[in-house]
Amino acid sequence: MDIIAVHDLTVGYGNVEILRELRFSIPAREITAVVGTSGCGKSTLLKTLAGLLPPLAGKVLFRSEPVDFLSEASLGSIFRGIGVLYQDGALLNNLTLFENVALPVRMRHPDLPETVLRELVHDRLNQVGLLHGAAKYPSELSGGMRKRGALARALVTDPAVVLCDEPSSGLDPITSGRLDELLLCLRDDFGMTFVVVTHELRSIAKIADRVLIINEGRLHLSGGLAEVMGSDDPFVQTFFLRKVDHDDA
Repeated sequence: MDIIAVHDLTVGYGNVEILRELRFSIPAREITAVVGTSGCGKSTLLKTLAGLLPPLAGKVLFRSEPVDFLSEASLGSIFRGIGVLYQDGALLNNLTLFENVALPVRMRHPDLPETVLRELVHDRLNQVGLLHGAAKYPSELSGGMRKRGALARALVTDPAVVLCDEPSSGLDPITSGRLDELLLCLRDDFGMTFVVVTHELRSIAKIADRVLIINEGRLHLSGGLAEVMGSDDPFVQTFFLRKVDHDDA
């Protein structure tokens, strides 16, 4: 079952098109990796899927319902169903980790009893192995802990989909591997859906069920991990296997 479907999507800023005529779907309860060269529009795509950037053309369906990017009411419903893990974590430095994770809930449910809020936040922090750091400020956390804290914040509203922008960026291989394991656990144990923008080949091979490859603003190839990795397409070979035609190098 597809939870997100994209039809003839063109996205850009002003009159400048970044992505053109994209067509793809995101299956529920899977991890879809979005890959491509730097500057190809991967993060721009996530902004559109999150409801933050209206398309220039085409449409996005969330749970089979079209998203009206001009409607605050529609955006509100989308935000209840989609969580976002930003590339730098985007934790607020003047708030503790607990307050950072609690913030989306406080904004959407200002009348929620404090005892219920505390239980919810502690549950999410425990889910990512950070309950012991609830009282710490972002400056007191390691890079990996900040990423996990940001993931707890993305999860706190029980989203159907979590969009992750370079979750392993800036992390050492061991910490990156642990974050990969956490995403796999959340997929397998809780049936969560992830869309992960990444350039980390090791992470792609480990966590991805499906892969979308963007090249020069268009969808170059999509499919299951084995299908994509086994493709003899020259761009795919160069990207994943580092095979370069020396006559063109």
